[in-house]
Amino acid sequence: MSTDTTADTAPDTFTEPIRFDTKIAVLLRADLEPWQRLNVTSFLVSGLGSQVPEVIGEPYEDADGVRYLPMFRQPVLVFEATKEVLAAAHARALSRALPRSVFTSDLFTTGNDRDNRAAVRAVATAELDVVGLAVYGPRNGVDKVVKGARMHP
Repeated sequence: MSTDTTADTAPDTFTEPIRFDTKIAVLLRADLEPWQRLNVTSFLVSGLGSQVPEVIGEPYEDADGVRYLPMFRQPVLVFEATKEVLAAAHARALSRALPRSVFTSDLFTTGNDRDNRAAVRAVATAELDVVGLAVYGPRNGVDKVVKGARMHP
């Protein structure tokens, strides 16, 4: 029996937990309403999934053969932080050139992708009122980006 823990092996051959050398993190501003946290998280992770194909696993199928869309192949860690910590995390993500998606407070007033993109484009990087940030990369790099944040309760 194989002890290989890669995603290509059958489920009954898993003997060791999979440890990823990468991390997906979402950082939310602590003052968001619950509905905003959910909305922002959903939008942010959709950006990573669409542009970083290696984060997506294989499609799912239940015992009756019904197929489901693939999802992330690894956990998504959600953090919260103050406005200041989030601004610093945004700057660190940019300086490390990590794949990232951003959600600004202006996006709560728009209702479609075109207007969302225009709202972000209208503001200089240093002036963005970031309320959410998703980042993907090497574990240690992502840990440095979210430094000062705490796990979402």
